[in-house]
Amino acid sequence: MSGDGSAYADAMRRAIALSREALGRSNPNPAVGAVILDRAGQVVGSGSTQAVGGPHAEAVALAEAGERARGGTAVTTLEPCRHTGRTGPCTRALIDAGVTHVVFALGDPHGPAAGGAGELSAAGITVTDGVLADEADAVVGPWRTAVARRRPHVTWKYAATLDGRSAAADGSSRWITGPQARADVHLMRAQADAVLVGSGTVLADDPLLTVRGLDWPRRPARVVVDTAARTPVTARVLDGEARTIVAVGDEADPERVKALRATPAEIVALPLSGPHVDLRALQAALYEREIFLVLLEGGPTLAGAFLAAGLVDRVVGYVAPALLGAGPAALADAGVATIAGARRLRLDSVERVGDDVRLVATVPGEGES
Repeated sequence: MSGDGSAYADAMRRAIALSREALGRSNPNPAVGAVILDRAGQVVGSGSTQAVGGPHAEAVALAEAGERARGGTAVTTLEPCRHTGRTGPCTRALIDAGVTHVVFALGDPHGPAAGGAGELSAAGITVTDGVLADEADAVVGPWRTAVARRRPHVTWKYAATLDGRSAAADGSSRWITGPQARADVHLMRAQADAVLVGSGTVLADDPLLTVRGLDWPRRPARVVVDTAARTPVTARVLDGEARTIVAVGDEADPERVKALRATPAEIVALPLSGPHVDLRALQAALYEREIFLVLLEGGPTLAGAFLAAGLVDRVVGYVAPALLGAGPAALADAGVATIAGARRLRLDSVERVGDDVRLVATVPGEGES
């Protein structure tokens, strides 16, 4: 691509800040921010992608800029889309607005939408890419990973004591962490497309898996991995207050499955891999339903199965300054037999949250380090 992007760093930082505001609000569309500069380089429009069915970031910013966009520059965190979906193509909006330069941070890997840069160039618009790509990727990277791999990006969240226990010897686990950490988890839920647990968690805790303590415009889906269809029809997760998907094995007891189908939940029958639901088939089913960002809150067994299958992309651990000495570990068998086989993660951040510590790490993909 042509052009020098260094002069647009401030505008891109503003666009990235706007994209953060869209996290969890634009899903399943990516959280994108955009800024319009006039001929003199002054900000005349800005915006972020709205709730699904609403305008994309570029359209919001162009509407605010009006005629002042003509001859100016559009700065956006993601390559403008070129397809007609729920809304019209952003490339056409930019061309019609008369901008002469488009600057973006990251390419769009989504097949139908990709190629916007080429369309803009063909229309005579100067295009510059890669500006503050790493900073923008911190926001939209999980969505791009999901689209590129055609499966949901999975963040495994866990809470543990300093000695790595997720519960006491008697099974009690409320509350390992403090109120600030728990509020942080609700924000993570809000920003996800779905919260995922196993049937063991449903049977033990009967969780709602909803977003609480936040005024939020959308409700993430709730997914239960339930190979044997053990979820009681009275489980709170089946209350119909938010979309719920129960993934059962295709060999589960037909009467139990029939009972679940009578609830508000969507029941998805999947093939088995060993004694459990095939997690890759589950990922494919969720992706088909436009669930791109998954927060895995299941217990240690389900987390270990996801890790063993290579389906965890990020880990967020909340560590409490407490010791138990006994009780289940935060992670069960993840297919690692020797220290040489340990999954080495890339530590992204360490931050104190109330009395607890939050660690965020990326699981490198195949061939990455």
